[in-house]
Amino acid sequence: MPRITDLVRSGRFVVTSELTPPKGLDLTPMLESARSLAGHVDAFNLTDSHNARMSMAPIGAARRLLDEGIEPILQMTARDRNRIAIQADLLAAAALGVSNVVLMTGDAPSHGDHPDARAVFDLGSVEIIETVRGLNQGHDHAGNALRGTPDLCIGAVVNPGNPDLDGEMARMAAKVEAGARFFQTQAVYDIPAFERFARRLDRFEGLGVAVIAGVIPIKSVRMARYLNENVPGIEVPETLIEEVAESSDIHATSAAIAARTIAGLASLCQGVHLMTLGREALVPAIVRQAGLSDRSPELLGAAAGGAG
Repeated sequence: MPRITDLVRSGRFVVTSELTPPKGLDLTPMLESARSLAGHVDAFNLTDSHNARMSMAPIGAARRLLDEGIEPILQMTARDRNRIAIQADLLAAAALGVSNVVLMTGDAPSHGDHPDARAVFDLGSVEIIETVRGLNQGHDHAGNALRGTPDLCIGAVVNPGNPDLDGEMARMAAKVEAGARFFQTQAVYDIPAFERFARRLDRFEGLGVAVIAGVIPIKSVRMARYLNENVPGIEVPETLIEEVAESSDIHATSAAIAARTIAGLASLCQGVHLMTLGREALVPAIVRQAGLSDRSPELLGAAAGGAG
C-alpha cells in the first residue's frame, strides 16, 4: 500500500479521514464506514484511545482495513506506553503491513473514561519520532541492531492556529529534523491565518515534507462555540457561525462550509484530513463539492508502484 509521501510525490492532493476503533470487538460499523468511503478517501487515521477513552488498539483495526484493501494510518501516542512498548507495537504494526503512522503525545488520562489511570509519557513528541526513525534505520532506541527493518512513513501533528506561531514552527522544525515527513494539522477554519502559517514552510522545501490540513465539519452553533472557547488554536469565524445558525439544512450547510474551506486551502497544502466526529456520511458530499471525487484505485496503484 502507498505511503502518504508517495501519494504527494505522485501529484495527488491527499484526502484522509478518521475512524475510531470500537470499545469491544465489534468492528462491523467501523468497517462498513471504511468501505462506504473508500472511493472518496485515500487513507484512514485509526485513533489510539481517542480523548483517553479506552478502545481497541488501532493495530488490530489496521490489519482488518488492510484485509479490505484500505490504507490505514496508525496513530500512536506516548500516553500509555514507555519506549519499549512503543517500539514493540510499531514493529508489530510494520510486520502486519502498516506503512503510515502519526505520532503524538496524546491526551492525559484525566480527560477520559479511566481518569485514575497512570499516564506514562516516557517519550516526548520529538523523541518518539526520533525513535521510529531509528527503527527505520535498523536499530532500537538503545542502539541495538534489528533483525529486519521497517519502512514506516512518519507523520506528526502541528497547530497552525497557535498564537505563538514562532514556537509552533520551532517545534515543527524539530519534528522534521527528527524524521517526520508529513503533518496533519489542527482543524482550520480561518484560511488567512493558515496562509500566514503556510508562508513559514519554506524552510522545509526540498525535504519532501507534506502538510495535510485538518477540517472538522461544523455540526451546530454549540459545537462552533465550544471549539472557539475550549480548543487552543481553533478559531471559527463568526460569519460561519451565523451561516450555521440560519441554516434550514444543517447537514447540507456543514458539508458546503467544509468543501469551501478545502477549496480555500488547496493551494496552501498537500491534502486535507477530514475529522467528521461520527458524521462520516458527510464525507462523499464534501469531497464531491470540493472537486476531489476521483480517488481512483488506479492512481493509488501508480503511486505505490513509483515508491522507492
